[in-house]
Amino acid sequence: MKQNDKSIIRAWAMFDWSNSAYNLVITSTIFPAYYTAITTTQDKGDQVYFFGFQFINTALANYSLAFAYLVMAMILPVLSAIADNRGNKKSFMKAFTYLGSLACIGLFFFKLDTLEWGIICSTFAAMGYIGGVLFNNSYLPEIASIDEQDRVSAQGFAYGYIGSVLLQIICFVFVLKPEWFGIQDATFAPRLSFLLVGLWWMGFAQIPFNKLPSGKAKPKKITTHVLQNGFRELKSVWTKIKGLQDLKKFLGAFFFYAMGVQTTMLVAAAFGEKILQLGASKLISTILIIQLVAIIGAYLMSTLAKRLGNVQVLIIVVLLWISVCICAFFIQTEVQFYFLAALVGLIMGGIQSLSRSTYSKLIPTEEEDTTAFFSFYDVTEKLAIVIGLFFFAFIEEQTKNIRYSALSLALFFAIGLVFLIRLLQYHKGKGPLN
Repeated sequence: MKQNDKSIIRAWAMFDWSNSAYNLVITSTIFPAYYTAITTTQDKGDQVYFFGFQFINTALANYSLAFAYLVMAMILPVLSAIADNRGNKKSFMKAFTYLGSLACIGLFFFKLDTLEWGIICSTFAAMGYIGGVLFNNSYLPEIASIDEQDRVSAQGFAYGYIGSVLLQIICFVFVLKPEWFGIQDATFAPRLSFLLVGLWWMGFAQIPFNKLPSGKAKPKKITTHVLQNGFRELKSVWTKIKGLQDLKKFLGAFFFYAMGVQTTMLVAAAFGEKILQLGASKLISTILIIQLVAIIGAYLMSTLAKRLGNVQVLIIVVLLWISVCICAFFIQTEVQFYFLAALVGLIMGGIQSLSRSTYSKLIPTEEEDTTAFFSFYDVTEKLAIVIGLFFFAFIEEQTKNIRYSALSLALFFAIGLVFLIRLLQYHKGKGPLN
């Protein structure tokens, strides 16, 4: 396949455009605000019952997400092995897209008396998002040359932020001005937003589905049991990584700082609602600001990486993340929250984009099984998220204070920082990782 083809790159970036609506509306804004509001009652407070078991409402949501990421971490190696051997990773992209988008549509029927349904649908939506991202990421080293991967990765995230913000604004109008549309049921506008996310996700994904290549099957087909073959391939990738010191050190750093980054992104809305009781309108406006600033952050970090080197920029960004966690513990006012949100937006887009392109650069150029390598990358990230979410929820349940959960994330960033410094020392003398 020809690299750096602008039409293919645009189509690839449109996958971020399509599925990032889930990431913004479902994980970051309307769903967390809606979920926290309907599950906080006068008689039971923030306590909910899920199939007879009692939880703090936000802890239950975090546990369910952790479960989704754990399941995906277990099955992704199997699916990537099948995709590499059969050359059908686009088919898996489609399957996970339809799973996630249909689950979002299912959230239209989520109310307090259907809590179990809502948790199940949100779990499947997360699985669909996770799976689609893996197979989309694996196209990056195929469609872009090494010198273009930072820019192309940033373009994907920028498309994602722009697309998700556009849909968010549409949903925002329904949520804040339901009377314009004759909506009287207070739950209808948020539930309509979930329906729109599913349709947006499914609809715009047709662009990359029609443009991206399907891949080629290997002459040697899978001959062993598929489960065994999948994890055998994952083990094979790990064996290769162990011989690549820079890639191994980067994955160590990524594993720990991803715990902090992804957990922060998933719990930010619930944190703002619980600590400052901002309300849906202010909370959604804040997250919109984060998304817009994140577009600037993705391109800014890409530009800085060309001048300073990828690892150096990642170190700076991780230091900023540590300061965010500390500030979150002491935050008291709306103004402070808005300032912190702007900083999170700036470094959120940068660290995601730069992490993906840095890993892509470190994969040996002679490797053909890019899906397997990105499966390892995604499994690393998913396991990190499982630990981060579980740790966050567990601390809140033990301390009854979500501030301590936020502060604890600084530990993960600090460990990731140590690995990045070690990677920088190892790479010293070899030139910046551009």
